[in-house]
Amino acid sequence: MIALRTFHIPIAAVVALASIAAPSAGQLQQREPDFERMVREQAQTDATWRTASTGFMQVEKISYRSRAGDLDVPAFVFQPTTSRGPKAHAALVWVHENIRGHLYEHYIPYIREATAKGYVVIAPEYRGSIGYGKTYYDAIDYGGAEVDDVVTAVEVLKTKYPQVDPARIGIIGWSHGGMITLLSITRNTTTFKAAVAMVPVTNLFQRLAWKGIDRQHQLIDPANRYGGLPSEKPDVYKDRSPLYNIDKLQIPLYVGVTRNDQDVNIEEDMQLVDALRSRKSHLAETMVYDNPPGGHTFDRRVDLKTWQPENTREQRDSWNRVWTFLDWNLDPFHGPVPPSTR
Repeated sequence: MIALRTFHIPIAAVVALASIAAPSAGQLQQREPDFERMVREQAQTDATWRTASTGFMQVEKISYRSRAGDLDVPAFVFQPTTSRGPKAHAALVWVHENIRGHLYEHYIPYIREATAKGYVVIAPEYRGSIGYGKTYYDAIDYGGAEVDDVVTAVEVLKTKYPQVDPARIGIIGWSHGGMITLLSITRNTTTFKAAVAMVPVTNLFQRLAWKGIDRQHQLIDPANRYGGLPSEKPDVYKDRSPLYNIDKLQIPLYVGVTRNDQDVNIEEDMQLVDALRSRKSHLAETMVYDNPPGGHTFDRRVDLKTWQPENTREQRDSWNRVWTFLDWNLDPFHGPVPPSTR
């Protein structure tokens, strides 16, 4: 039984997202984050989501017990304004980016679009996310239990939301959330119907080698849950690198990357793209962009005052491909899909 608790979020004035830069390893060691400030800013973000949902979709903030350990996971749930009835809606598990992140306001226009299509969207604030206090922040388990936090959201959809068709649940994530998406579908091969991973982290061996082993290890594993560096615990890093799990893929997958990515370098992402094209071409679709404005964030650039996308050529193309892929595989526009056609 999954324990659920609903949070009532007051309607408040729109507040733009406060930018929180990723600290350096030295900063992490020298001082603790301002957790009280993060909690206050999260309350502002919750209010912004409530305001942005008015007239477009229903929203609630819940928490559920993760299947991995004694931990309650906060999550946003967005629904169309009108329900079609039992098992009549496809659903998406929406996985935010960043090692230390949360459901950013730049997702507002896209979640609005998802619910307008008929999707129910659940967005887990998996362990390590900011805005939920020190204990939750320190529970970070990069590529480990955070994946279980996200996958548990599927059981929440199935048990708490009868309007969701359990045969039409997809998952979508960006950057670190893209990595979680890939690990979710390769560790739980039949849980989801389809998946999208945008600019995903794919290979921890290369990432640490290129970005700085000590600094990256401190960022992703401050509690040393891995038990050491890649040279000491190669099997742990391999298990948490989606590149090495591609052979387990059993569902349709779309991956989008860009050559001017300064976060997840193209040399890392092309390893995944090439592996999918050579070994899983019957299941995977891939797109490589050359030089879109924004690089790593090209598809998520949004005016936070108006919540309007930047609408560059590449951004429009990317979302057209994402929605076409998801709509084809999950069919959000209709009621229950007959078993014979699934």
